[in-house]
Amino acid sequence: MPTLFKRFRQRFGISAPKMTVKTHVAWYWRWLGMLVFLSLALAVAAWMYDAGRRFAGFDRGELQNDLARIRDSMARLEAEAARLRSIANASESRLKIEQTAQVQLAAQVKVLEDENNRLKEDLAFFENLVPSERRGEKVSIHRFKVERDVLPGEYRYRLLVLQGGRLDREFHGSLQLVVEMQQEGRDATIIIPDSADAGNAAF
Repeated sequence: MPTLFKRFRQRFGISAPKMTVKTHVAWYWRWLGMLVFLSLALAVAAWMYDAGRRFAGFDRGELQNDLARIRDSMARLEAEAARLRSIANASESRLKIEQTAQVQLAAQVKVLEDENNRLKEDLAFFENLVPSERRGEKVSIHRFKVERDVLPGEYRYRLLVLQGGRLDREFHGSLQLVVEMQQEGRDATIIIPDSADAGNAAF
């Protein structure tokens, strides 16, 4: 009996082992506390990082402002480039129109000059057809033309011979052409017809 009482005192008396009583906390409150702590730690780290960059002379706000100004400048330059391109395209179109008009005018001038020359030839031709004592009995050649023949290297010519003076006088003579040309880089002279066939050209 004394032994049992002694054991009881050792277990529940002053000399009994010490016990620790802890308050029970639910697991979701623990996770919430850890999340809040991590958020605060990240916020402090970000603030310290920005403070260090500002202290080193690198400010994110100023950088963003600079980027915004650069973007605005690029937008203005692109708009100006587009405007200049449109002006250049319009100028190029006007230049092409003017060049086309100049080509057409040059072609019209060429046609008018050819027509004028033809009219001058016709006028001279009809003037020579009219008998006149003042012209004398001169022989003149009109409308001389050289054309390609069917075979390569061959040509044919035609001309109109007119005699002035009275129509009752006949003219007898011969025709001989002296053609000066370049053959194989050298000057050459061809007589048509040659001296042997000169009699065949009489009229």
